Amino acid sequence: MQTKKIKKKNKEARYFWLFILPWVIGFLSFTLFPMVYSFVVSFTNWNGQNMIDFIGLKNFIQIFTKDRTFWSSLKITFQYILVSVPLNTVFAIFLAVLLNRQLPGRNLFRGIFYLPTICSGVAMYITWAYLLNGTNGYINVLLGFLGLEGHNWLGDVKTALPSILFMEMFNIGTAMTIVLAGLQDVPTDYYEAARLDGATPVQQFFQITFPLITPVVFFNVLMAIIKGLQIFTQPYVMTQGGPAQSTYVYGLYLYNTAFSYGKFGYASALAWVLFVIII
Repeated sequence: MQTKKIKKKNKEARYFWLFILPWVIGFLSFTLFPMVYSFVVSFTNWNGQNMIDFIGLKNFIQIFTKDRTFWSSLKITFQYILVSVPLNTVFAIFLAVLLNRQLPGRNLFRGIFYLPTICSGVAMYITWAYLLNGTNGYINVLLGFLGLEGHNWLGDVKTALPSILFMEMFNIGTAMTIVLAGLQDVPTDYYEAARLDGATPVQQFFQITFPLITPVVFFNVLMAIIKGLQIFTQPYVMTQGGPAQSTYVYGLYLYNTAFSYGKFGYASALAWVLFVIII
């Protein structure tokens, strides 16, 4: 009997390793090895073609002492985070609370707000670039119908980054769904007792709902910060970092350093600085 149990456990173990083998191979090949390799390359001046020449900490010293673009791109990235994270978190909570009510068509609206999350990011950003176009964009056309003057949203230093922030407000489907799941775990008994005590809906939210969903909100904030630090696709597709580098975020600077200027060693050092910031 004991032998059969051991054989069964060994068989289950073999199946376990068999099923996770594709993930293990992918992780080792496409995550762990590139990370270790980039860490080694960060101490070199490799440009992708020449022999690897180790230069010690020179890349990191240059980043923190001589590289003005590093500081400016990091500043823009943090500006994006400081606005987008609170704004999108509050908007996600508002939508989740609204769509948690027994309203007609709420499932339809849940799907509509979640839809941008499953769409291709590049396709969505190209669409928004057309909408925000300064000459014949649909937003300016709509403003014209209302008798208002249009604007070159992505071509103005003052409005380029706010335009991207505005666009990101429509891409909070995942955060909204997570908050919605948290709201559905709040016991209804608490609300019934609060109503008997004469609590208003606003009081119920701040005294019951929000304290009980703080773990969910914290998770969303944490993931939004990590995502914000790695922002790249939006400015790359919509503004290419312009105008006048007003949307030249850290991820875009890292990408250009590696693939436009061929400084793979320096770009690897930039990547590891970002990794440490995220940690």
